[in-house]
Amino acid sequence: MIEHAILLSAGQGSRMLPLTAERPKCLIDFSGRTLLEWQVEMLARGGVKRIDVVTGFMTDMVDACIARIADPRVTITTRFNPFYKVADNLGSCWIAREAMRGDFLILNGDTLVSEELVRRVQQGGDAPGGGWPIAVTIDAKPSYDSDDMKVERARDGRLVHIGKTLTAAQSNAESIGFLAFRGEGADLFREAVRKAMRTPEGVQHWYLKVIDSLAATGKVGTVSIEGLDWAEVDFLNDIEIATQLTDRWAAAGKG
Repeated sequence: MIEHAILLSAGQGSRMLPLTAERPKCLIDFSGRTLLEWQVEMLARGGVKRIDVVTGFMTDMVDACIARIADPRVTITTRFNPFYKVADNLGSCWIAREAMRGDFLILNGDTLVSEELVRRVQQGGDAPGGGWPIAVTIDAKPSYDSDDMKVERARDGRLVHIGKTLTAAQSNAESIGFLAFRGEGADLFREAVRKAMRTPEGVQHWYLKVIDSLAATGKVGTVSIEGLDWAEVDFLNDIEIATQLTDRWAAAGKG
């Protein structure tokens, strides 16, 4: 059981303006709770006991939201990313690198995941020996667009490549923005983040570019969550789909 999670919630979510003009995307309301609160709830239900939230845009508002979460199941700590305006989410991983000790999960700050999905990731999927050192949670659909974080996976579940520029011929899954790190995987990733951020172009990269570079080690696999509930909140038209999901959770007494 992985008991530690890192939430990457530093961004404003500029593609969702004007909704995010005066609050970060992670504080958008869904069925009476913020996106961040739904993430904490589902992670806690899945066995997570310690959460580090990387903040940036309007960090005081996020801190205030977290201060209101009185949940005995989890301890929540914030880590402020002061260069969130100029760095992509690899920078947020760099800010949280010292927390990457032991097994941990990373969840993008704009991804809603169900309790069942978290448990599936905790189980390690189909990997031998209880889970890949680094596991990318993936879903599948008939085709992928330019904004999808596309995945090429081998028949045994090993990650071959991940990135938005993969061709249609390469792409056979998409990343949902949820990863698990176990054993040597945590050390591999932390060191790769450190090295990437020491390069001139480091601040321009997504952390999944680092994952792509580690795929050649054979230590990176995938966990399929096809059929389980999740939603990514990237654009204004995602709000309705995500709200339908959280409405179901709230009706089931999970909120």
